[in-house]
Amino acid sequence: MPTHQETKHLPYSADQMYALVADVENYPKFLPWNAAARIRSRTDMGDHELMLADLVISFKVFREKFGSRVKLYPAERKIDTEYLDGPFRYMKSWWVFTPAADGGCDIEFFVDFEFKNAILQGVIGVVFNEAMQRIVRAFERRAQELYS
Repeated sequence: MPTHQETKHLPYSADQMYALVADVENYPKFLPWNAAARIRSRTDMGDHELMLADLVISFKVFREKFGSRVKLYPAERKIDTEYLDGPFRYMKSWWVFTPAADGGCDIEFFVDFEFKNAILQGVIGVVFNEAMQRIVRAFERRAQELYS
């Protein structure tokens, strides 16, 4: 049951970082181990948008598709993700983007998950912290490419 939580300050606006993370379709262009992304549906729920999305993760000999329920709150600059189907027992994550006085933003990221497959869970457990840091760095590099 690995969990990861971190807060970072970046020189990009909260709106820019929210837009980057909400752009699930483009994850395969820059996220490690993300081989494909597909949006099943988007529904306006009034105070938020509900997106159902599939991601294909590819790690060593493992290649798995999983579905997520993504709740996008643009006014609050918050994104909540819950697991729908695939290789996990459970998975939850969230992002919060808070404007900072210097024009940048503070980003809070949290993820908690467990794979159904004990072998895959064991493999990811060994490299979990490094993997989460690589993912966060990939978002940072993408922001630099898009916004600098």
